[in-house]
Amino acid sequence: VQLVESGGGLVQAGDSLRLSCSGSGWTSFGVRMAWFRQAPGKERELVASMRRSGDSTYYSDSVKGRFTISLGNAKNTVYLQMSSLKPEDTAVYYCAAGISVYDAWGQGTQVTVSS
Repeated sequence: VQLVESGGGLVQAGDSLRLSCSGSGWTSFGVRMAWFRQAPGKERELVASMRRSGDSTYYSDSVKGRFTISLGNAKNTVYLQMSSLKPEDTAVYYCAAGISVYDAWGQGTQVTVSS
């Protein structure tokens, strides 16, 4: 499985941004797709995830109500719609996929939120 992210950038607090992650090489709808983020000096954090079948959605408390994970029509692209962004959302965001473990990762995309 290969994953390629896009959509990061520099925004102001309160703005919205959508990240995209295009995948190829997977065949199972049991694959779980996720967005992680890692801020400088902090551990990587699971932000949101869902199964490629479209169910079993998870959000961390820090983004619940502000971020939405979704799949494209062909279920080969996963999006992270981020709204009401805060400076503490600044991080490198990574797309990941896997069945029992996340064993496929994208290269990461920087999101910077200025106050």
